[in-house]
Amino acid sequence: MRVWRMKPDGSQQQPLTNDDFHDWFPHISPDGKQVVFLSFLKDEVASGDHPFYKHVYLRIMPIGGGKPKVIAYVYGGQGTINTPSWSPDSKKVAFISNSDQPDISDIEAVEK
Repeated sequence: MRVWRMKPDGSQQQPLTNDDFHDWFPHISPDGKQVVFLSFLKDEVASGDHPFYKHVYLRIMPIGGGKPKVIAYVYGGQGTINTPSWSPDSKKVAFISNSDQPDISDIEAVEK
């Protein structure tokens, strides 16, 4: 599974991600510059699966494309971030983790 972008009318569809991960639940930042999403390694999770209690990578990338950056490693599942979770200023993302202390990085503006 990949993250895609397109025009509101459904035209100009293009994938944003295409790597060793299945990417789900993309959330665009309020300023429209970044997208954050969940990623599962393809060799751990099948594309049609809805896993729970698996290793989850929370990744961010520019909305225009580029290399995704891991901002947190958590242990949970699809409920980790399945609602809009950005702060109004696009500087923070809220998510749920089933681990005591997830490995978290500060969100920085991600450049192309």
